[in-house]
Amino acid sequence: MLRGWLRDKKGELNASTHSLDALAEPQDIEASMRAANYIMNDDLQAAEDGLANGTSSFHKMGKGMVAFLRATLGFEPEIMREASERLADAETTASADHRKAQRDPQVHRSAIYPVGSEFALCNAQAQLMGAVVGVLNESLTESIRGFYKLRKAFVTLDAILAAEDKYVRGHSRQTVSARHSLDSVRSTSSTRSTKAVPGGFGDDRAGGKKQEKPLLDVVRQNEAQAAAKSTTNGNGVPMPEEDDDNDDEFYDVDESHEDTPKTDTYAGIIEIDGVIKDLAKNSLDDDSTSNTQDLPPLKSLSSDHQILDHDPDSDVFSNPIDVFIHSGANLCFGLLLLMISMIPPAFNRLLFIIGFHGDRDRGLRLLWQASKFHNVNGAMAGLVLLGYYHQVVGFADVLPEPSIIRTSDNEAQQDVQGYPKDRCEALLQDMRTRHPKSHLWLLEQARLEAMNRRLSTAISLFESSPTTKSPLKQVEALNMFEKSLSAMYIHNYALCAESFLNCVKLNNWSHALYYYIAGVAHVESYRHCKIAGASAKESKKHAEEATEYLHQAPKHAGKKKFMARQLPFDVFVVRKIQKWDARAKEWNVPFIDAIGVSPLEEMIFFWNGYRRMDESQLQTSLDNLKWSDDPSRGNKTLWAKEEADEKAVLAVLRAVTLRNLQRWDEAASILQENVLAIPNSELKGGLRDDWTAPCARYEMGVAAWLRRKEGQGGKGEVEWVRECEGWVEKAAKWESYELDARVGLKVATAQDTLKKYWEAKKQRL
Repeated sequence: MLRGWLRDKKGELNASTHSLDALAEPQDIEASMRAANYIMNDDLQAAEDGLANGTSSFHKMGKGMVAFLRATLGFEPEIMREASERLADAETTASADHRKAQRDPQVHRSAIYPVGSEFALCNAQAQLMGAVVGVLNESLTESIRGFYKLRKAFVTLDAILAAEDKYVRGHSRQTVSARHSLDSVRSTSSTRSTKAVPGGFGDDRAGGKKQEKPLLDVVRQNEAQAAAKSTTNGNGVPMPEEDDDNDDEFYDVDESHEDTPKTDTYAGIIEIDGVIKDLAKNSLDDDSTSNTQDLPPLKSLSSDHQILDHDPDSDVFSNPIDVFIHSGANLCFGLLLLMISMIPPAFNRLLFIIGFHGDRDRGLRLLWQASKFHNVNGAMAGLVLLGYYHQVVGFADVLPEPSIIRTSDNEAQQDVQGYPKDRCEALLQDMRTRHPKSHLWLLEQARLEAMNRRLSTAISLFESSPTTKSPLKQVEALNMFEKSLSAMYIHNYALCAESFLNCVKLNNWSHALYYYIAGVAHVESYRHCKIAGASAKESKKHAEEATEYLHQAPKHAGKKKFMARQLPFDVFVVRKIQKWDARAKEWNVPFIDAIGVSPLEEMIFFWNGYRRMDESQLQTSLDNLKWSDDPSRGNKTLWAKEEADEKAVLAVLRAVTLRNLQRWDEAASILQENVLAIPNSELKGGLRDDWTAPCARYEMGVAAWLRRKEGQGGKGEVEWVRECEGWVEKAAKWESYELDARVGLKVATAQDTLKKYWEAKKQRL
């Protein structure tokens, strides 16, 4: 399947003709890594200048990495195109250099990795980053192509990590010679034999008397053999056997037919390696949850994984080439395993395309290991880790308790599960020391403060001095967006509106969302003016600005797409404005008075801002929600006209706020009465908010999880956990609904936590 990746359409090697130089190779690695690392200190020009004249695989990979980081920070189309081109060039060059390495007896011979692993890594890095850029692309064709690149990168990276696994096992037992520890990765169980392992080193390494099998060839052989063991992918779609020299064929489709009705499933046909695949059954919007246990058998080539967790100053990493391979492979494979593990239930069908499951725990451990190294791979690993803990974990609610583990040196440290606060703080301090001018780490510092419910401190970091602006506009846009969110959580409505309007100037990702939140901030200001008895002039000003920005939002919806579909928040915004316009007309009231339950608190819920609030800020949220059903604050007449879905919105938002105040009984009672007891048919369809029913079930699960240690209600810990699991599974299996992918991130994290809980429970028995 992967044989075509080394050749162009004519079947000839498409790469530079420069020769490999064993002496120049470590110099190229160190020079390219040093130059690329400048981007982590916000110095784009120094990074580009340092990489400009290099033609090695490592320099090209550095150029691709710089463009990749800029692309994923800003999602700007021109930068994404540049990243794709650079990464494709790096992939091609690395493939050719890997071939050359097999024929050159003078190339680096590692005590850990097969010959040419440094080029195989460059190839996999380019594929992985190219896949991410492809998935972020607006084209469905490019997105699907990206998922197949993930599959290719997985096999290569797994082979490199399996070589480390073999080295660790052989070194610890001291029964396997250093020569045998150089052997390449074993293939899957179907290839075991008494013959030499494919890809292994011969008896005479220096002389090259025995022919080695290149690592990428072993990778292709392993994948073909794994695929051959199964003829279907669980959906009845035939899996391709090994293909000789054909590239994966993808044909661009015209996605702009205005007269073509939108279907709930992707009804297209994709031909890959000569095999026709009907993806109609692989809808990303299927109401049913696919059984991902029936995935194709492309499994990890190493089962009981041993991580090479030595520190950078260890003798094991005396050679810069080994440092490059180890830090890069741990970064990339860790990122890949982590990304796939976070696919929400609504997108489970994608696992059939990718062909394997993720492993959150192992992925995190690999990333922590990579972060030890003072190079661009280590910095990228640190950025991924802090982003994961401050955004994904910070977005979730069902998390394991922090635990203490022992390292291979018998040192105590926090485990990677949950939120290892001390380790994150130490990592951030280390990164800020390594890169003192970078605003990426300032951003993570602000997120860390917000995670610790210090929102005022988080905002002050962005306003401390005029030097807070980054020379990278993508980083500056991220800082402004984070400041906007913190202002929203802290209920600073003026700063929230101003900051989101600044996001419009700095970033073009979702102007509809930016205008919408700026508008709902003015809605909240209008309501506070009415409650406080402010002047009619001031109330009118906020009403006019809210109306202007909210009606501006739909005009910008649909301009950006993800996998050929509108951004979920764009769809949400358009429906909300339509709902309020319809109510204003039906009730014969101004638009500002037709707006229902606090839309600002609704946004806080979808960003899980309640986890970042202190007690006083949570109380402010409860007060804001009183506008709807408290006659002393809002309009009692209008609340009486509200439908069940709007009352369910109020119930969910109020319950989440109470749950964060640890008032669990009140929260559960509100959900039971106002959401769970309501027929689902009354909560969906038309312009209704259909997200409340599944979110209420998820919230019931969160409350049960948090109460497991309390022994409340006559239930023990296991009973509460089982109740939590029941509610979470109901939320996971719910039909398609608005923003289900976003809520699904919480659900997927909860499922992973519960899985780990039962595994730990079983081990203790």
